Amino acid sequence: MEVVIVPDAKAGGELIAEAIAALLSRKPDALLGVATGSTPLPIYRALADKVRSGAVDASRARVCQLDEYVGLPAGHPESYRSVVLREVIEPLGLSEASFMGPDGAAEDIPAACEAYDRALAEAGGVDLQLLGIGTDGHIGFNEPCSSLASRTRIKTLTEQTRIDNARFFDDISQVPHHVITQGIGTILDSRHPILLATGEGKADAVAQTVEGPVASIVPASALQLHPHATVVVDEAAASKLKLADYFRATYAAKPSWQGL
Repeated sequence: MEVVIVPDAKAGGELIAEAIAALLSRKPDALLGVATGSTPLPIYRALADKVRSGAVDASRARVCQLDEYVGLPAGHPESYRSVVLREVIEPLGLSEASFMGPDGAAEDIPAACEAYDRALAEAGGVDLQLLGIGTDGHIGFNEPCSSLASRTRIKTLTEQTRIDNARFFDDISQVPHHVITQGIGTILDSRHPILLATGEGKADAVAQTVEGPVASIVPASALQLHPHATVVVDEAAASKLKLADYFRATYAAKPSWQGL
């Protein structure tokens, strides 16, 4: 696991956007796994700026969802499909044909989960998967004590996660109780998972993810098992890392040709 400490969220967004740009230059039709929420927005803004300036050609890129609420009506503005269309697909100038995600309105949710997991594999696998982290250490919606071998499935949200997400709705009663999420095993199948964490509120979760034991109580700690996982954190989110100085030194000494 590589840990990169940046000054702030904007710098983190720029760094990860550069990694995506480098990937697209090598593999124009790369499959990009995207996360929702406020944390990854600096990535999408920086990447969209590169597309508009002509620095990046994303015209052949493919995009897939990390998770989706269960039960929201089609077209609901806070369904993750709507959010990804609004924050990623449209700014990058892509069409809906380039986008794939699980069906949170399906009559048979378990079958929809299996179909999405299978579709990711048939698409050649996710080349780069963006991740955020919950205050309790969850990635995707793999809540604490999720199986580290789990595949795409339905999960019940914790009350804390519903409270955290209530800011996107009129009130917490509108936040669904269930989601479809890529499992931890599915996430670990991606070729390069990149987790971005910003703010002091994520400091405990980041420290447990990076420096704690691999344990289902902190789902994000499973990234320690991946041969090419990157954790990008701002100074606030890095504030409880015991090895912060080491992480700064190793990144400063990293050869430029190695990339993120």
